[in-house]
Amino acid sequence: MDPAPAADRLRELDAWHMRRALALARFGQGKVEPNPMVGSVIARGAEIIGEGWHARYGGAHAEVAALAIAGARAASAVLYVTLEPCCHHGKTPPCTDAILASGIRHVVIAQRDPFPRVDGGGIAALRAAGVRVEVGVLEEEARRLNAPYLKLVEQQLPWVIAKWAMTLDGKLATRSGSSRWISGEASRQIVHQLRGRVDAILIGRGTAAADDPLLTARPPGSRVALRVVLDSQAALAESSQLVQTAQEAPVLIVASDEAPKGNIARLAAAGCEVLCLPGDRAQRLTALLAELGQRRMTNLLVEGGNEVLGALADARQIDEVHAFIAPKFVGGAAAISPLGGTGLASMAQAWRLASPQIEIVDGDVYVHGHVTR
Repeated sequence: MDPAPAADRLRELDAWHMRRALALARFGQGKVEPNPMVGSVIARGAEIIGEGWHARYGGAHAEVAALAIAGARAASAVLYVTLEPCCHHGKTPPCTDAILASGIRHVVIAQRDPFPRVDGGGIAALRAAGVRVEVGVLEEEARRLNAPYLKLVEQQLPWVIAKWAMTLDGKLATRSGSSRWISGEASRQIVHQLRGRVDAILIGRGTAAADDPLLTARPPGSRVALRVVLDSQAALAESSQLVQTAQEAPVLIVASDEAPKGNIARLAAAGCEVLCLPGDRAQRLTALLAELGQRRMTNLLVEGGNEVLGALADARQIDEVHAFIAPKFVGGAAAISPLGGTGLASMAQAWRLASPQIEIVDGDVYVHGHVTR
């Protein structure tokens, strides 16, 4: 009998269970960061006898949640998990201990965890105890799911999500600066959902002055984002909605180290945090990303304007794009486009979205995906 078809069926079964685990992991988005999103399935053949996901920061890990459902039936079953089980005491005990105590003898893992206190240690601990461990099933999908976590762990930088709404002819506003509203209500609701799951939202001083935004999620999401304004002179008006609501949602003003001390004191007294950084705009932006990484902020949503987005593009720090294209056009050489900065010299160098998703949202074209270079 040819063993190949049987092996193919096993690989298909492993992929099927791992896809379910990846779908479960996504339920933790916005709730578990700076931890990774993780899902787990326990199965006997095609039968799922337990499943779970990491539901909140500090809560039970996916494997433990799945084991709680499977109970005694977990013995000799197969455990599928989207990320290497932890092997250290953190906010919860090691998942490897729970797996070994359950009697599971076969573990299938999508990807190794680069976190220094794990990084192969969980795999080694299971194998040392005689458990069969396979690594790499749907690894690419798992890495895409947890790309923000991986960037934070490996580079100590947040995942940068660029968002903009533009007209069909690529304009963020008319030549006079009018921009409300380019996109429709349904598109704007998607933006509120994005705001509700990120750690911080970034705009420039020009956008703060022109639009006077709140930058809050309405209705509230899983997280309350830090609202960050690049404002070299710390000149944001006390009457702005950001300053007026600083006691309700945090505001960080990123100023030059040469900003007037009176401005800094005024904003600090109003409840804003003021971070003074040296260098030009690009240098301050780089330092800001490092600061947010030190604060273990996983996802940063950038809502403009074109100078901030252009500076991030020039620094190759845009990781994901959410663009809303309205079926209207305004023309005008003076009307700005989404990305300022220096830009690229050759179309052959152009950045692309990997496997972009394209949707029609109440007449707007919504394009989103991860950036590949």
